[in-house]
Amino acid sequence: MDDSLEKLSSMGGLIPAEYVWILQVFVVIFAALVANHYARRFFDRLEKRFAVSRHHWDELLLDAVRKPAALFIWAQGLFWALDILKANSDVDLFDVVDPIRRVTVILLLTWFVVRFVSGMEHQLVKPGDHRKPMDLTTAKAISKLLKAATIITAGLVMLQTLGFSVSGVLAFGGIGGIAMGFAARDLLANFFGALMLYFDRPFAVGEWVRSPDREIEGTVEDIGWRLTRIRTFDQRPLYVPNATFATISVENPSRMFNRRIYETIGIRYQDADKMRSIIKRVHQYLIDHEELETDHRTLIVNFDSYAASSLDFFIYTFTKTCNWVEFHRIKQEVLLDIFDILREEGADIAFPTRTLHLADGPQADLPVNH
Repeated sequence: MDDSLEKLSSMGGLIPAEYVWILQVFVVIFAALVANHYARRFFDRLEKRFAVSRHHWDELLLDAVRKPAALFIWAQGLFWALDILKANSDVDLFDVVDPIRRVTVILLLTWFVVRFVSGMEHQLVKPGDHRKPMDLTTAKAISKLLKAATIITAGLVMLQTLGFSVSGVLAFGGIGGIAMGFAARDLLANFFGALMLYFDRPFAVGEWVRSPDREIEGTVEDIGWRLTRIRTFDQRPLYVPNATFATISVENPSRMFNRRIYETIGIRYQDADKMRSIIKRVHQYLIDHEELETDHRTLIVNFDSYAASSLDFFIYTFTKTCNWVEFHRIKQEVLLDIFDILREEGADIAFPTRTLHLADGPQADLPVNH
């Protein structure tokens, strides 16, 4: 290309020899523009072909490589232009072009791998109608581990490329690990706390958790390397350090098999003769209820105590559903139907009352001093 441009400059003196490099830079930038245009058209054709394919991984690979490839074309054009400037200049600053070129290639490859891993995470969570999706927490854990491994590897390769000794860096990391451990023990504790959450799986993203030890209750939105984000029921975000879960008890209501109905009902003392019939009818009603689990869960309907103003019996049963809204609908239906049973038996719900007995005899006619 240099010879042809020099010939062009000598033909009629169109371009002075000292300005040939300007035309060379222009040609390189124009070539990068053309290459980027045809690369974009090539990717568009691949996208149309992959759209009719049954495999989703080819689309994932195409989406991951598209932006890094476009940036790679422009970067190569820029570096070639800088090489031309370096050849026509005595400035020492251009000596850093080659290391920057190698570092840029490593960064673009790392970006491609990270984009591919992110797309893989989405594909595993939402694979379509023909495959079973992977658990969101597991997919995020795999994705974060792969990304971390990719970034660490890329960092070591870049250090080696820039002339640093990787073995020396690793040795320094081993010597400084003790000091770093003391300085960042909370950060490391949260990091290993995140690993324990991924391995032990006490809860997953989307589940409802609460702690009897702390004021923690809500739906898990994200499990990060340092913090777990929980959305409380009043829609406030709650950020909990992962190390906290190693020292507290965590309850996971989302993994219940059933929800319990445990209620105490009191009838009047004048309805004591109806207690046996009421208990029998309520017991049979709960057995016949289609939305209550009475075959594999405990069912109790028993007279419980002589209260101050009532005769108390309690019901102890479980619903088949774990859904919070459905549970309350079923509980409401059960309580209203039990009230109907009481009325049908001629009984009624008791409420706090007080009976005052007046003494008979001469003292009853004595005046009361105020």
